[in-house]
Amino acid sequence: MATYEQVKDVPNHPEIYLIDVRNQDELKATGTIPASLNIPLPDLDAALKSSAEDFKQKYGREKPGNNADIIFTCRSGKRAKEAEAIAKNAGFTNIRVYSGSWLEWAEKEGLPK
Repeated sequence: MATYEQVKDVPNHPEIYLIDVRNQDELKATGTIPASLNIPLPDLDAALKSSAEDFKQKYGREKPGNNADIIFTCRSGKRAKEAEAIAKNAGFTNIRVYSGSWLEWAEKEGLPK
């Protein structure tokens, strides 16, 4: 599990991937956690199995390696847990879930939920 403090520190650690699996309309309604990369849950499996070139073109960042430090987040933590299972199935090994996800982030940052 990843904590609020660890997620807040992600902008200082560009080697960490903070992947938000919410849908685009949710992000537009609430905002995003700084330094997060949006890959909606329905697209995650294909994204993690895509070529490095395709991943970079679509998401604007190098594709994480199988041992990259990845933290998944969503609205409440449920989809982030699903994302963890998808990533493990795709061979990724260094995965954490921010169980508080957007709801905890917004509360601690004083943002609308």
